[in-house]
Formats: sequence, structure tokens, C-alpha cells
Amino acid sequence: MKKLLRIFLLLVIAGGFFYMAVSSAENSTAAVAGDPAPDFTLEDMDGNMVSLSDYKGQFVVLNFFASWCPPCREEAPELQKFEEQYGDQVKLLILDRAEPKIKVQEFIDEFNSTSTYLLDYNDSMAKPYGVIGQPETFFIDEEGIIRLKHSGPMTTEFMVETVNQFIDTPLK
Repeated sequence: MKKLLRIFLLLVIAGGFFYMAVSSAENSTAAVAGDPAPDFTLEDMDGNMVSLSDYKGQFVVLNFFASWCPPCREEAPELQKFEEQYGDQVKLLILDRAEPKIKVQEFIDEFNSTSTYLLDYNDSMAKPYGVIGQPETFFIDEEGIIRLKHSGPMTTEFMVETVNQFIDTPLK
């Protein structure tokens, strides 16, 4: 009898957590495609404070990542290739999710990255953007509107094709 009571209590508790997760997802205030991108001000690797709004008038690719994440490591060379080829036309911002600066620097050094990395020490931007994993990437137009959210690693070709859907002068 005690065993059945324990099982019943565990099911009730699990059901409660499931209900809370579903109802919080339904009542989420996370930005979606068509919404203005939530602004932020975060520290870059040089200690400067950088805001998303600094790039208004420029197309931005905002990538959420973590240095330990295998898919993030997989896409790192593709992001670098995109930065090298199109960094003068599209701003690539890579937002680290709650890691020490030294870990991010080690990642940058390992992949010879020249992109702008931003440090979100307490993962404060995950909720406004609805980020639950990494990598997750937001394509944000010149007016600061989210045009697309992509979950998972990307290739350079995918990034170029996606950006080209939303800009007047295509990337080549």
C-alpha cells in the first residue's frame, strides 16, 4: 500500500511539473519572428559594453552558444567563414550563455574566431529570446525585427541563403 501511495504522489508531482511547464510555455513572453528583438547591453571580450541597439540599421545574426556544446563547436568554423566573407555587410554577434570569460577566450583561440563575442554571465537573455538550448540563432533585420529563429548548428551557405531572404542587396 505504501508503495502505491509513493507512486501516486510521484505521478501527481510529475503532473504538476508538466502542467507548469506547459502553462509557462503558453504564457511565454519570448520574442518570435515578427517581434522587435529584445535589446540588451552585455560585455564583449575587451570589456566594452555592447548593445544590440548599437547595430540598428545593420542586419544582425545573433547566435547563442556555449563553449562546451558539441553542435556549437561543430558550427564554429562555419560562423568564422561567414564572418570572414560577410562581416562587413552583416554583424555577427555570438552570445555566450553563462560561462566564465576564460572559457570563451579558450574557445575563440581554439577556433581562431574574429567575431564579436558577448558575455551573458547570468544567462539573462535566454528567457526574452525563448532560448532553451544552443546553438540557437536569430536573424534580425535593419529595423531590429526578428525575421527568423533557427535552432541547431548552421552552415555558412544556410546563413547566406537566410540573410538573402531579408535584405535588398544579396550577399555573394
